[in-house]
Order: sequence, then C-alpha cells, then structure tokens
Amino acid sequence: MEILLSGRRLLILVILLKFSTAIEIPPSVQQVPTIIKQSKVQVAFPFDEYFQIECEAKGNPDPIFTWTKDDKIFDLSDPRIIISNNSGTFKIPNEGHISHFQGKYRCFASNKLGMAMSEEIEFIVPSVPKFPKEKIDPLEVEEGDPIVLPCNPPKGLPPLHIYWMNIELEHIEQDERVYMSQKGDLYFANVEEKDSRNDYCCFAAFPRLRTIVQKMPMKLTVNSSNSIKQRKPRLLLPPMESGSESSMIIRKGETLLLECFAEGLPTPQVDWNKMGGDLPKGRETKENYGKTLKIENVSYPDKGNYRCTASNFLGTATHDFHVIVEEPPHWTKKPQSGVYSTGSSGILLCEAEGEPQPTIKWRVNGSPIDNHPFAGDVVFPREISFTNLQPNHTAVYQCEASNVHGTILANANIDVVDVRPLIQTEDEEDYATVVGYSAFLHCEFFASPEAIVSWQKVEEAKPLEGRRYHIHENGTLQINRTTEEDAGSYSCWVENAIGKTAVTANLDIRNATKLTVLPKNPRIPKSHILELHCESNCDSHLKHSLKLSWSKDGGAFEINGTDDGRIIIDGANLTISNITLEDQGIYSCSAQTALDSVADITQVIVLDVPDPPENLHLSERQNRSVRLTWDAGDNHNSNISEYIVEFEGNKEEPGRWEKLTRVQGKARTVMLPLAPYVRYQFRVIAVNEVGRSQPSQPSEHHETPPAAPDRNPQNIKVQASQPKEMIIKWEPLKAMEQNGPGLEYRVSWKPQGAPVEWEEETVTNHTLRVMTPTVYAPYDVQVQAINHLGSGPEPQSVTLYSGEDYPDTAPVIHGVDVINSTLVKVTWSTIPKDRVHGRLKGYQINWWKTKSLLDGRTHPKEVNILRFSGQRNSGMVPSLDAFSEFHLTVLAYNSKGAGPESEPYIFQTPEGVPEQPTFLKVIKVDKDTATLSWGLPNKLNGNLTGYLLQYQIINDTYEIGELNDINITTPSEPSWRLSNLNATTKYKFYLRACTSKGCGKPITEESSTLGEGSKGIRKISEGVNLTQKTHPIEVFEPGAEHIVRLMTKNWGDNDSIFQDVIETRGREYAGLYDDISTQGWFIGLMCAIALLTLVLLTVCFVKRNRGGKYSVKEKEDLHPDPEVQSVKDETFGEYSDSDEKPLKGSLRSLNRNMQPTESADSLVEYGEGDHGLFNEDGSFIGAYVGSKEKGSVESNGSSTATFPLRA
Repeated sequence: MEILLSGRRLLILVILLKFSTAIEIPPSVQQVPTIIKQSKVQVAFPFDEYFQIECEAKGNPDPIFTWTKDDKIFDLSDPRIIISNNSGTFKIPNEGHISHFQGKYRCFASNKLGMAMSEEIEFIVPSVPKFPKEKIDPLEVEEGDPIVLPCNPPKGLPPLHIYWMNIELEHIEQDERVYMSQKGDLYFANVEEKDSRNDYCCFAAFPRLRTIVQKMPMKLTVNSSNSIKQRKPRLLLPPMESGSESSMIIRKGETLLLECFAEGLPTPQVDWNKMGGDLPKGRETKENYGKTLKIENVSYPDKGNYRCTASNFLGTATHDFHVIVEEPPHWTKKPQSGVYSTGSSGILLCEAEGEPQPTIKWRVNGSPIDNHPFAGDVVFPREISFTNLQPNHTAVYQCEASNVHGTILANANIDVVDVRPLIQTEDEEDYATVVGYSAFLHCEFFASPEAIVSWQKVEEAKPLEGRRYHIHENGTLQINRTTEEDAGSYSCWVENAIGKTAVTANLDIRNATKLTVLPKNPRIPKSHILELHCESNCDSHLKHSLKLSWSKDGGAFEINGTDDGRIIIDGANLTISNITLEDQGIYSCSAQTALDSVADITQVIVLDVPDPPENLHLSERQNRSVRLTWDAGDNHNSNISEYIVEFEGNKEEPGRWEKLTRVQGKARTVMLPLAPYVRYQFRVIAVNEVGRSQPSQPSEHHETPPAAPDRNPQNIKVQASQPKEMIIKWEPLKAMEQNGPGLEYRVSWKPQGAPVEWEEETVTNHTLRVMTPTVYAPYDVQVQAINHLGSGPEPQSVTLYSGEDYPDTAPVIHGVDVINSTLVKVTWSTIPKDRVHGRLKGYQINWWKTKSLLDGRTHPKEVNILRFSGQRNSGMVPSLDAFSEFHLTVLAYNSKGAGPESEPYIFQTPEGVPEQPTFLKVIKVDKDTATLSWGLPNKLNGNLTGYLLQYQIINDTYEIGELNDINITTPSEPSWRLSNLNATTKYKFYLRACTSKGCGKPITEESSTLGEGSKGIRKISEGVNLTQKTHPIEVFEPGAEHIVRLMTKNWGDNDSIFQDVIETRGREYAGLYDDISTQGWFIGLMCAIALLTLVLLTVCFVKRNRGGKYSVKEKEDLHPDPEVQSVKDETFGEYSDSDEKPLKGSLRSLNRNMQPTESADSLVEYGEGDHGLFNEDGSFIGAYVGSKEKGSVESNGSSTATFPLRA
C-alpha cells in the first residue's frame, strides 16, 4: 500500500486560504497605516530593568506615531523615556519614577491617507503590599464557642495566596470544624482547648511580585468549660448582615466559587443544590469538606439560584446565592479591510455580543464618524455602506464595542487604489514535482481594479485548457496528475483596465519515489529475530533529501531504536531481537523527499506456543473407557496441529504423567481407552508449528475396577553361571498392566520334545533358578501372569538352554603352510559337537616366537592370540617375524570359555627384505665427490647381502635427473664415496639394505656439491654448546677440514648463517690452543677465516634467494621418494593428492633386479568384522587379537607397516 503526500501541496493550500480572506497591498503602493504589533496589559515588576510599551505599524507613506495616556496627549519627548526609531515603541527605565507613568495608553499611527489606533494598553505599577502595623488584642473564648480570626490581606497584584501558619511555619490544620474563607479569614465552628495558641499568623503571598508578607501573630485562649451547650447551626459565611440571600456576578468562562460556613455544636455539615435544576455534572466539585462549591468554565446555563444548607441534629441554616453570568464584548462580525477601485461600492460590518449587550461606536481616522461625512455613505450602528468610492474615501475606520466588562477595538482599512497589476512572484522561478502529483506554479499579484489571470506554455502561446488545469484566485496554476510531458516553461499573464504584466515559471518533472518493505507479512516465532528491509528507489535529484523512517501501528520508532538494543534501526534495516507477542502489528517504512513521500507496510505475525486447553470434562464413563472434552486456548497465530492427552495414575510412580493418545488439532473430544485398576487423572497439551503449550489443569479423577491380567510377561531369557543351571528371567508387567492386586507369575518348564509333565512354580518377582540334569539341553518354558481376579491369557512357549560347560577336547593341527616370510596358513580338525558342551563360538590360535634363525638367540615366551568365529578348520596368521622359529597351538571356545590346547606345532619363517637403514648422512662433499655414511637396519629379516645406493640430480625446479644405481656387495661397509659428480649441484640419495629375498625400503638424504675452488668440508651434525668448556677438536683424518657450527637456540632455518670455520691439519695441531693468540701466524689465519666466512655467507644468501622458499609438501612433490612413488602407483591405486604437480622428467622404476617384497601384507586383510576379507582359501580370516600372555611386552613386528586389528 502506498500513501502519497505532497508537502508542497499543503503549503499552497494554506497560501490559497490566506489570499481568499484578505488582500495584501504591496509596500510600494500607497496605503493607509496598519498597526501590526501592540502591547497588551503591561505590569511594572520591581525586578525588571525596563518596561517596553510596543506599537508598530506599516503604511505608505511611512506612518507617524502619537500616544495618549488616560485620553490625554502623551508627550514622547519626556526625557525619562526611550523612543525606538521607525516605530511607536518606547521604553520606561526602572529608575524609581515609574509610578508617574501608570495609566491607560493608546497608540495612533497616521500618514496623509489616514490614521490607525490601537486598543488601550494598561500600564500597571503595583505597590509593594504590606500588612499595617497594628497591635492585636488577645482573644479569649469559652470552649465550644465560635470565633473568627481576621486576616485582611493588603491589596496587591493578583493572584493572591493566603496561608495560616504558626511562628515555626507549620500550617494550621483545617477540617470540618476549622475553615479559611476566600478572603483569608480563619473560622472556627466551635473551639477546643487544643486551639489555644499565641502564634496564629496570616501570610499573604503574591507570586508575580515574588513577595510574601506576614500579619502580626494573634493569641487565642480557649477556657475550658464544665457545661458545653449544644446548639443548632448559624451561618457565619455569608455574614449575618447579608441576610438569607445574596447576588454574585461571574464572567463567562471563569470559575465560580460559592462558600458557606456555619457555627454550631456538633459541627454542622454543609450541602449544596441548585434551585430548579441540577448541578452541572463534570464541572462541579465540592472542596474544603463541602464548604466550597466550585464550578469551572461557567456558561450561561449555570446562572440561577444555588442554596447551601448547614445542618446538625438540632436544626439547619440556609443561604441562597443568585448567580448572574455576564460576558465582556467579543466579535461576531469584525470589520474587514478592503481594497477598492474608483467608482466601486463596499460595506463594513461590525457586530459584537456580550452581557450586557455591548455598545457599538464608529470612528474614522481615530475621530468620531460624525466629524467625517462622505457623500453617498450610509451609517448604521452595525454597518457602513459605500457607493461610488473615490480616492478621498481612503481612511482607517475603527469599530469599538464596549460594556461594563471591557472594550474591544477593530481597525478596518478602506484603500481606494487604481494601479496596473503588480506580480509579486519572481520571474523565471523554478518548480519541481513528481509524476502523478499536482504541480503549483505561483503568480501572486496585486491589482486594482480586478484583474484576469491566464497561463500558457511558452512554446504553445495559447491559454491552457482542460480539466487538469486550475487557476486559483491568487493567480496560482495547479496542474493535476502531472506527466513527463508537463515539463517546460509557462507564462502567467495578469491584466486589468489599467494594463497587463507577465512572468515566466519553469517546471521540472521528477520520477516518483518507490518503496517496498520485505519480507511481506512474515510469521516469526516468539523469541526469534525479526529483520525487515526497506527497499527504496527515488529520482537521482531527490536522493540527497531522501529520509527513511519506521513506525509500528502508527507510532514512530526512535531514530536508532531502543536504548536496550533490542530494537535496532540502521537506515533501511529494522532488527528486533527476542521478539515478543507485543511486537506483533503493522510495520510501516516511510520515505520522504523534498517533493513526495511514500510508505509501504508489512504485517508481522508473531507465533507462539498455544495457550493450554481449558475446561476439561469427563463423560460416558465405562470400565475400560471414558470420554474427555475440552476447550481450545489461544493458538497465537498458528493453527493447532494436534492435542496430546496425558494421564497420571501409576501407583508405582505417583505424579508422573504419561502420554495416552494424540488427537487431531480440530478435535475437542476423544474417547480414551483405559486399563483396569487405575485411578486416572487427565490433562491435555496443545501443539502447533512453534511447539507445545503448557499442560492444562488436570481433570477430575476417574477410577476403573480391577480385572484379570490382559497379557503375559515378554522377553523371556535364560542366564547361567554354572553347568546345568537355568536362571529364567523376564520383563515384569508394569503397574498399568497388572489390572488388579496380588500379581504373581506362574513359570512352567519341561525338556523339549520329552513326553513328560510340565514342572511349574509360582513366584512374585521376575526371576527363577532351575537346576536341570543335563548340560546345554533345550527346554520349553512358559511364564503366565496371575492376580486375585484370575489368570492372564494362555502363555506361549519359548526354547531356553541349560547352562554350558567348557569344551573337553582339543583340535588336531594338520599343518602350517608358509605363505611368505610374515604370513602362514594353519589347518586343523574340528572337535565333535558333543565335546563342545555348549554353543561353539569358534577356534583360537596361540603362537609365540622361540628363536631367531639369524643369530640363533632364543626368545622369552610371548603368546599372541588370534580368534576365528564359527565352525571352520583353517585360518591365516599374519605379522610374523621373518627368518624365525615359532610354536603354535589351536583350541576351541564356547560361551563358557576356551577348551584345552592342541599339541604345539613348530614351524619356521623364511628370510624377508630388511627394514630401512637407521640413518643416512652425507659426511663430506667436494665439487665432484660426496661421502655417505649409514647405519644398519634395526631388523635385518635375514642374512644381509649388501646395499643398493641410488642417486639423482634435483634442482629447485620441477625437473629431476636420471636415477643412478650402485650395488654395494660388502654388507659390513658403513660408508661410500661417490665421484664424478657435477659441481654446485644438488643431489638426492636413496639407500636400501638387501638380503637374498630383495631390498627393503629406502632412506633418503639431500646434499649439494661445492663450486670451483672450494675446499671439501665434512659436516658434523652435532652443534657446539658455547656454554660448555672448550676442548681441542680431535681430527679423524689428518689434513681433513671440519666445520663447527656455533648455533643459538630457536634460530630455526637461519642457524646456518652463523657459522665459524676452523681448519685443522691433524692431531699435531691439537696443542696449539695454549697461548695461540700470541702467535703471528694465528692472527693471519683468523683474518683468512673471517674472509672465508664472509664469502660463505654471501654464497648462502645467493643460493637461498635463487632457490626461493618452498614447503615440505612442495619438496616432496619436487623430489619424490622412488619407493614411495612406486608404492603409490602400484599398491594404493585409489590414493590421490590434489596438490601433486606434474614432473617434466620421468622416474624409471626403482625395482630393477629386485624381487617383490614379501612383507607387503596388510593386517587389515586378516581382521574380523568391519575389516577387509582375505579370500585366498575361500573362507573368512580371523580377527587378530593383540593381547599377550604372562606379562609379555609389545613386539616391534616385521619391517612391514602395521595396522590396528580388532579383537
């Protein structure tokens, strides 16, 4: 919904109204004076610096100002006043002589065409109010007598507030017995001893003068009396001398106050009524314990007679008030100024009302009209008519209406003018509006005689015609429902009998602002977040003035939302967190520009869980059913999808509510199925898309009679802790299923298929132990529920077995087939079924290593276990150590446990490939040679035959060199020297250990050769601790050079930058450390070392910058391990690396002249359950159990990778 509103349209409508009621003469045209500003009543407060009496007027020629004071000429040349320039305003400084200026002033503004006069301006100089100095005699009265304490406050500037207080400024308490009159006197209907005091003080406060004055304290003594006579009421207010009636004049609109106070004992009560009518409801109040009648905003119907009645049980006293409502004059027809042309006619009307009826007097230019007769004028008390007006009729006419309550004055200008039209709107004025709105082009003018206004489009040169165009009396052109074609320049022509004038106006048409609030009519669950967005689109010329605002249900939000941050407004976005039901309503986004405004709304519906159902009622009560009826609660804007009926009545869990049934959301009643022997109580929960309501109030109780059980126990099973035993167990009936008191269970059993009678036993709990004659024999078992009212239905039989025993015989091992160096297949004979003594679960293989065939060493017994489920006669045993001797046994197991083991079977595993060497180091490099050193593998897995050394060039690019092989046939060789290498080249080295079965996994190392002219250096990986005592370096080879790294901790990759190189030339130089710093040759050597260090640092930086930095992953991609690459390619076919980069060169196979690895078995293939299956012999492979017996420790296994296995 869009709301279109034009601010410019409202402005123009106001202007049109103004021009239809009065014609404003331009200042350039001669005109009579008009008073445009004057003072009202002026009070000379003593704390003001000066007092200003204003009178300003306009006219052409400029008016001249004169004043009168109390109808006499007031001399403006008095040096005690200050006159303002170009106006009649003057100031009276507060310099102590202001009382001389008190009086009633009138301002006159005149020029050659006439004179205007102001209303009377009263200047009041209030005197400082004071109580007279007087001696007040003490007052003495008897207890129970009446008395009046007079105040007689001084006169001063109203309002006047009177207070009675003691000398400590504590108010004298007033009640039904004590009353202060409107004049300030304090009345006592009957005095009491507590009224005695010597400091009754009357205070008079004049707030406008900021003054409070105090009367001299009065002393009142009340003498106690033994005989206080009761008496009937007697009025003290109004006073006795006024008689039983009095009159009061009140002005319309003021507040009427009537008061009555009577003395007497007991204290009289005062009541009020209006004779012949009712007191005005809503405007009348009774104050001061009924002694004052107050009527606000008095009107003429309030006049009449009012009676006050004071009464006690001894009598009454009354007084009648005759209320007269009068009113000062007010205008009903006020004379209006007019502009006329020569020869025209006119009329001035002047009517006023008031009570008494006002007297009307006419003046011309401030003088009585009788002194200014004009030909053709007709003067009546309430009107003056003119015919054939001439320029000499130009004047200011005053109409004055007065009665006893005041005088009002009105000036009416008669200007007889003949001028050519004067257009007051600027030429070439620019206007703009939006498509579909009304445009207003102004052409304000003054013309006398009357003029005709016409508009035309500049390019068309003909008057505008059509319903869309309307010319107002003030010349404004209104174009309704504008379109883009209305843009352009328009001319306004104003013409009268004297001449014509024109101006041009330019109109631009903008695009209308569009607005959409999203989402539309959202449904938001309570406590969620509401997000509204205001999408706006406006003309590019109006974007700077675009303002967005949000409101809800017509009430605007604060600019930024709420202080607590729950409601946040960010321009076009409105966010409400933790929304509540109170946030539901119509949200409006308004867009306001300089030319238009538009609004769009969305209705936000807040969803909540329903209110609980109400008025639950039970009917149609039966033994096994009852009807429940309810009334729905408020669904909070989301339809109820279902009702959940819950009950409470479980004797075992009192107070616990359980679900009984569900009912569709439209239903309000349901027939509930019930169980016997339950004292029910129901409640209902309503469900909608938001969630569940709170439960309803519980229904009344409904109790069902007992009955025999409807069902028997379920889930009958057996447990046994020893052979031949049956412990029969079942799920007991729940309290709601017992149907009556005295629940028991009848258990029956007999051997399955045997022609024997059922044995039975009745128990109260849900378990029974039975001993049978045989092991693991099947039995038919029945369990039936019974209570005091009968038995349950015929029970169904279940088959249970008596307790198991351990198997009593062992399988016979037929043989062990060696598959490879780590895997064997074992076959055995199964044991007879009658020797299992239970349900066979499977077979178990135990094995342990006895000795290594490599060195002949015996091993302590560490038993490994592998189980195979089901009836089978073979299984695979993986993860064996190569080239070793093992013992192996097989046994059967059932649910009770394992039987005896078979005789141990001895077998041996053949040789396998070795593990990788323990380390590989480049211990020396030169420009074309490199020396490598390595360590033996941890597991040889056979007789070591030698090593396979491979190497290839690698660079910091994607290219790699050809792979070179060297077969080292001396197993005892711990190092090798490579020659014919390229200088300044980076190499990668691979080393594998080999047996007769093949070579194992490689270990790798990278190193770079030196450049031309560099000396060979040996790398020592260990750093030197600078804090330790320095020892001479032992030279392993005479003439060798060593590098000593002086490393700081935590420097990371930059450690190599901080190196000192020390050349040693054999053991003979070891003693040179003593006083070596004093030798001249040493100083030269140190200089050479420093120079060499600088060169090395430079080389390091160049190489590092040339090679760049790359991650470990990138290095692996660039220089892959040939073995790993081979494994990836051949073994793990599904493995892929998304970061892998293509290589420009190809890596030839590293498996040349190598036998397949025998230890490539994965233990996952031998696992039971979720692991892979081994299909070599057509049967499942058992799961490997990693447990060891008798304190054995975890073995390292073979050189193959190991994987976790499930037991």
